[in-house]
Amino acid sequence: MIDLANPAEALAGLAAKLPALLIAVTAHEVAHAVVADRLGDPTARLAGRITANPLPHLDPLGAIAFVVAGFGWARPVPVTAANFKRPALDMALVAGAGPAANFIVAFIALLVLVPARRALGADGGGDLLAHVLLLVFQFNLALGIFNLIPLPPLDGGHFLTVVLRGGAGLATLEQYGSIVLLLLVVTGAVRYIIGPVFDALTHVYVSLLRMIF
Repeated sequence: MIDLANPAEALAGLAAKLPALLIAVTAHEVAHAVVADRLGDPTARLAGRITANPLPHLDPLGAIAFVVAGFGWARPVPVTAANFKRPALDMALVAGAGPAANFIVAFIALLVLVPARRALGADGGGDLLAHVLLLVFQFNLALGIFNLIPLPPLDGGHFLTVVLRGGAGLATLEQYGSIVLLLLVVTGAVRYIIGPVFDALTHVYVSLLRMIF
């Protein structure tokens, strides 16, 4: 959370969080766009969403929520399911690409953090770089997990189209999913979903790092 009682510290914290946010959002949305394009739907590519420029991917409210509360959302990549050969399955693959990209970037951030900290040290800017890389790790991991919550309109909701195959249960989720998600966010209950998974994946990542280093 941002400490408004100390504006200078809050601005410094925001400056450190901003690169992490931009990296997480860009990786997530570009992955959606690239996989959709590879599976036969050029909609996102034609809309200019296969780009490393983070601005086309940002949703202002989602960005503010992510910086302030630690979770949020980006501007959805446009996808035309009718262009896919296997609409339900391909939509699920496109949906899964975003979180998968976040998990990969999160691990890369940790992978770079260890040797960078050793090489630079605290006096050489190692502490600042380590802090930014740690934020990149945290933001990507949190964004990936949040989007896997199995509720429309999140990425996790698209996996249900394969499991439920258009049944009544899916129609109900599509109707009330956004309301349930909003309640989870407003009440803070979403943290009880993200928190345990975040801790478990962090443990896995740290174990892998120990095997490498």
